Amino acid sequence: MPALDFELDDRHEYVELNQLLKLTGLCDSGGAGKAIVASGAVYVDGQQELRKTCKIHAGQVVDVEGMRIRVKRPA
Repeated sequence: MPALDFELDDRHEYVELNQLLKLTGLCDSGGAGKAIVASGAVYVDGQQELRKTCKIHAGQVVDVEGMRIRVKRPA
């Protein structure tokens, strides 16, 4: 499965799930991200996630449509 790393900036301790999908380029907008989450295609740490604005923290892994996103702390 292809993977990419997403680094939180030092001002934020989390990113909302729909915004993460947008910021990583997996969809064009936050609304499109909400639709992907609502479809049941998103898994957080191996569990299906249906909450569109779920808070994703550093250390969590998001799987969506054959792509894995690893969320990391700022360097």
